[in-house]
Amino acid sequence: MKKINITELVLRDGHQCHIATRLRTEDMLPVCPMLDKLNFWSIEAWGGATFDACVRYLKEDPWERLTKLRKALPNSKIQMLLRGQNLLGYRHYSDDVVDMFVKKSADNGVDIFRVFDALNDIRNIEVSIRAVKKYKKHAEGTISYTTSPVHNIEYFVDLAKKIEELGCDSLAIKDMAGLLTPNVTKELVQSLVKNISIPIHMHCHATSGLATVNLISAVEAGATIIDTCNSSYSEGASHPTTESTIVALEDMGYKTDIDLSKIDEITEYLKENRKKYWQFESKFTGLDPKVLINQVPGGMISNLSNQLKDQGALDRMDEVLKEIPEVRKDLGYPPLVTPTSQIVGTQAALNVITGERYKTITTEVRNYFLGQYGMPPGKLNNDIKKKAIGDQKEITSRPADSLKPEVVNLKAKSESFAKSDEDILTYAMFPDVGTTFLQERNAGSLEPEELLNEDEEMKKGDHFAPTEFNITLHGETYHINLTGSGDPSEAERPFYVSVDGISEEVLVETLDEVLVNKPNSSSSPNDPKLSNKKEGSRPKPTHDGCITTAMPGKIVDIKVSIGDKINAGDSVIVIEAMKMENEIQAAKSGTVVAINISKGDEVSPNETLLEIQS
Repeated sequence: MKKINITELVLRDGHQCHIATRLRTEDMLPVCPMLDKLNFWSIEAWGGATFDACVRYLKEDPWERLTKLRKALPNSKIQMLLRGQNLLGYRHYSDDVVDMFVKKSADNGVDIFRVFDALNDIRNIEVSIRAVKKYKKHAEGTISYTTSPVHNIEYFVDLAKKIEELGCDSLAIKDMAGLLTPNVTKELVQSLVKNISIPIHMHCHATSGLATVNLISAVEAGATIIDTCNSSYSEGASHPTTESTIVALEDMGYKTDIDLSKIDEITEYLKENRKKYWQFESKFTGLDPKVLINQVPGGMISNLSNQLKDQGALDRMDEVLKEIPEVRKDLGYPPLVTPTSQIVGTQAALNVITGERYKTITTEVRNYFLGQYGMPPGKLNNDIKKKAIGDQKEITSRPADSLKPEVVNLKAKSESFAKSDEDILTYAMFPDVGTTFLQERNAGSLEPEELLNEDEEMKKGDHFAPTEFNITLHGETYHINLTGSGDPSEAERPFYVSVDGISEEVLVETLDEVLVNKPNSSSSPNDPKLSNKKEGSRPKPTHDGCITTAMPGKIVDIKVSIGDKINAGDSVIVIEAMKMENEIQAAKSGTVVAINISKGDEVSPNETLLEIQS
């Protein structure tokens, strides 16, 4: 009877997909002793977005989480997801930082490192893989699966051969958007089995509804390890259900060595516990077969929906979803996975919102065209490339080759608040957020975002207003769906609604108001409603020298001062939106006469951030 190994994802990818990575360590630890007895091949519990969420929202030390999980899972192999040269951040790090990060991850409890690159550029995982082997841990090289005119079976087999040559112990097929079909899965796995000798590990999100069938096809074709998630956080944007997959495999004559009867207690605890995270549940994390067409992973759609809602443009989601494949084509068909999913998605949203394709180009898209993320799989759109980088010459070497060693400099910059190598790495991943986190931790003033009581919030009504309802007027009933709203500082605020399926704009003049959706500590720090300045206090733009932003975001850098002489096209502000940085250029030449922002401010469209006069 053939043994099929299973990796349990509930402590990482499961809650990342369904509740925005908000599951706290204190709610993981009670189930760890039970998970530890179930003979899973590994338990994925770290990496991916968990590091960011710990520091940014939960105010937990991610390294402390890892050590606690290691102690609570003494008999299990802990697995993490690592973004190659990006590690757990959103840029490439120097080789000495990569080595240090892998070492400290191994020291604190990681046994298996799943290493991937968003572009499938083998050069971007070489150093990570070497470091994993150096510290005597299991290296799992990864194929980021996608479909395009340049991605086919031959492409992935060639990539797998190179991954095996790096010395990897296993190969993961990472189907992050759920694009595989049963026949393609079978053909791909069979081809890999014929061409490489290391075990094949199947990871397939359930977004399209095909994942469980794909896992079975993969097993029948020769895969020996699969990923599943406990039913408390499975299916939809997450993964096939652990319990039912075990039943299916054993019914087919395979063995898993996992006692199904011992899973129920874990499931019941996590299902009940999940209720306390109700405020992070999203309607965009369910089954969505449209992903087979637009290739947009569930988490990416969630980010886009929040951004478009803040813009009062949620009714334009379909336009953005149509634009995403066009931007992806312009960029040479990158797989849509962090960070390329954010790069493509943000640019597509800007193209739609501004009304002109590439009128505003993000810093990340410019860097992408410069080759700073690696080699695109397909041909770039040369017209867009020219618009983005002009005559600048892109690099063709491994991106990290241009980076000088960073560890010494990082130690010096964080000396006043970093107390360990782990702290230095936290600062390296997220300099601004990490600095604040470490300073607050040292001062004993960390405060995690508030978990709201659903019953109390329903009674107060502070956080609820209907967005979809029927109204009856003069005997006629109309179905109303509120899809977004405009700037509340407007004398007549626009609301975007769908009336019986037809999009309409309604202007509402406020005569009196009460406080709803009041800001609280549970709101995202990137929520434009929580601007450091009172919303509406910045002047509205009145001429082409008024610099504005196309999307809500956070001011990362101000590159000019009052009195500076600048030229049209000069970069004057850097703003972060959807985890991507965007340089805002001057529309005209002249002198800076007003700056209405400070670093760290949250800003919204239709505000004058900076003013230039000729």
